[in-house]
Amino acid sequence: MNPASLIIGAAQGRLIELPGRMGNRHGLIAGATGTGKTVTLQVLAEGFSRMGVPVWAADIKGDLSGLAAPGRPHPKIDERLAAIPLPDYRQQLSPALFWDIDGRSGHPVRATPSEMGPLLLSHLLELNDTQTGVIYAAFDMADDQGLLLLDLKDLRSLLTWMAENSAQLRTEYGNITSASVGAIQRRLLVLEEQGGEHFFGEPALQLPDLMHTDFSGRGVISLFDAGRLVHQAPRVYSAFLLWLLAELFEQLPEVGDPPVPKLVLFFDEAHLLFANAPAPLLEKIEQVVRLIRSKGIGVYFVTQNPTDLPETILGQLGLKIQHALRAFTPKDQRTIKAVADGFRPNPAFDTAQSLTELGIGEALVSVLDKNGRPTPVERTLISPPEGHIGPLPAESRNALFGRSPLKGKYDQTVDRESAYEMLKVRTETARAAAEEQAQARRREKEMAVRKTPGRPRQSIGEAMAKSAARTIGSQIGRQIIRGVLGAIFGGASRR
Repeated sequence: MNPASLIIGAAQGRLIELPGRMGNRHGLIAGATGTGKTVTLQVLAEGFSRMGVPVWAADIKGDLSGLAAPGRPHPKIDERLAAIPLPDYRQQLSPALFWDIDGRSGHPVRATPSEMGPLLLSHLLELNDTQTGVIYAAFDMADDQGLLLLDLKDLRSLLTWMAENSAQLRTEYGNITSASVGAIQRRLLVLEEQGGEHFFGEPALQLPDLMHTDFSGRGVISLFDAGRLVHQAPRVYSAFLLWLLAELFEQLPEVGDPPVPKLVLFFDEAHLLFANAPAPLLEKIEQVVRLIRSKGIGVYFVTQNPTDLPETILGQLGLKIQHALRAFTPKDQRTIKAVADGFRPNPAFDTAQSLTELGIGEALVSVLDKNGRPTPVERTLISPPEGHIGPLPAESRNALFGRSPLKGKYDQTVDRESAYEMLKVRTETARAAAEEQAQARRREKEMAVRKTPGRPRQSIGEAMAKSAARTIGSQIGRQIIRGVLGAIFGGASRR
């Protein structure tokens, strides 16, 4: 397998190719809706697969699933092949695995809160600075006390325990208020409703399962069904993508610049990764994107407008494929100029003007040459894919899923002993100890009462005598008091 380059398309009868060793220099696929981005993504995924490179791609509309079936003859494809001198083109399927956040249409995708970490989790929950501090304290305490955070109930129980014991924890972990904990708990409930209860847990996704090749040496394409997440829980989607990127960076060894990438990722709706992200998280994303290429990982961002991505990210993207943009407003015109300025000019045409003239399946393309230098932009016809264009029929998808080599590995959730169980035991032990101390105090009090000598009962005569004495004493006392008061206030003048 392992061809030396990936054919993207053709310009002026000349093939536009990306050298395989430049595949880990990242890339961009951009353009307005309906201009052909998804087909271009399919062409690249199939090309990397032919190189023997495993691929992971977010499939927002389900259209990418068609690559798991061979394409069919069509006049449009014949027309494109007549314009592009493609060697060895044949319609064929690509090996594929299907993944889904809740296991409905693919293998379940899970991660644990411990793996997610406090920074990503705080971003996912949309917490303020004070609440984020509490999350960091929770993770610190979990590490110090050996508490595993494997699902959301672990995190909830830890936060509850921290609130109940805030006075003892204040010195080491800072102020932990009930108000902050309550706000975080409410955000966790919202996260559960958005699918977080399915995403957080075990067995967690094992990265080697995204890096398979088939018996013929082709890279397996993992398709992640992300349509529901993007529309209903975009923060969960973005947090998962960022977690995946961070896990690959942390776990994979350094390989430098291999002949072809070890894995290629396609992040569709890429603007969601950066929307409302706090500065510390943006810095981490930029750092990981910059350094992960040394792990042999290529990251390709797919979005409508390239200006949705930070400049620091755009500057790291070696391959740029720009489909048509619309110029309806002055803002659109400024965007087109900014996009055109991001390409190395080609004296043969006006880049900005071409951006509004491109047809479907046509794009402005700049690749890196074998020395890593950007080539001048070319107006390029994108190659037709080898697989089926459009969604795979449900019965075909189900049949492929049923034959998956990973079937059964992720199907059943595992709930091993973790923070929830350990804190429950700790709470019950403390409650039992408190009850035992309370009972001991009650017993001591009862014993003290028993040891106190009782007074003897009075006879009727003694009671009558004491009553008479009290009566006489009271009468004499009142007479003395009246006499004294009379002397003070003039009673002596009465004769």
